[in-house]
Amino acid sequence: MSQASASVVEDQLSRVFAALADPTRRDIVARLSTGDATVKELAEPYDVSMQAVSKHIKVLTDAGLVTQSRDAQRRPCHLEAEVFSLMTKWIERYRQQAQARYERLDAVLAELRGDERTDQRHEHGESA
Repeated sequence: MSQASASVVEDQLSRVFAALADPTRRDIVARLSTGDATVKELAEPYDVSMQAVSKHIKVLTDAGLVTQSRDAQRRPCHLEAEVFSLMTKWIERYRQQAQARYERLDAVLAELRGDERTDQRHEHGESA
């Protein structure tokens, strides 16, 4: 991946994570994961105006998480799953790096424990 395309991915990830930082937007994403819905349908359970929910949808749209289409007079919101794939790949890369560090630490600790056992056997006159 070129540096320019890596920068674009990082910018998109920044927008996605910023959008998901808000609990209302996370809830909207969770609700859209079960199917498309209009802004009116999404606003029903909240004690906020349709305008406030529309602003949340705009943030999610700008982050690439949601798209809106026209269906006669309706404008259903649709969750874009590809963005989650991008997030998952980014998270998985760092999870794998952290896992590798833990495995190296486990190996060092096991080696140290093995040396301690050898030292203890020698102190007690045991053979290895």
